[in-house]
Amino acid sequence: MIETKNGRMQPMIRETFQSAQRPCAGLLICLTLLFSGVGLVSAQEAVTVQEVLADPALFHLRQITLRGTVRNVQPLDPYEIPAGSTCYGGYLFNLEDDTATLSVAVPGLCGVPMVKDPDVEDGARVAVDATIQAPSHGGYALSFKGAKIAMDQEGVVQAIANRISPLAE
Repeated sequence: MIETKNGRMQPMIRETFQSAQRPCAGLLICLTLLFSGVGLVSAQEAVTVQEVLADPALFHLRQITLRGTVRNVQPLDPYEIPAGSTCYGGYLFNLEDDTATLSVAVPGLCGVPMVKDPDVEDGARVAVDATIQAPSHGGYALSFKGAKIAMDQEGVVQAIANRISPLAE
């Protein structure tokens, strides 16, 4: 409470409100900049397939964006993961850009039996957000035969798709 000129007591609402406004205004400005994309959030630049193949170790387990044309779409038979679950609806395709071609795996949904067509068609132009798995780093890759192959084989580089978006022609 504060005392006014006429001697009456008034609550300190105005001072409290004004002091609370300052941090909120700063937070509002930061959120506006973040969501409007001004300098803080930028679209990830696409990497060429040749860049990945030239130095796969540099891209191992990194998330990147690739752009190109879908080729040789191959649905996978149900497959089992090491935890024991069976996965359904997975598929593989080759992504071809102007520089080279890279195998892309789209994992299936595990534990839920289903029949699902691949989300892409041969010849479609797409952007693929993917995690790169490079050779000599252990682990497994999915093969076109639906079987897992050891990743320590030289030359096995695979992109694991996280998101696939169509490109405007």
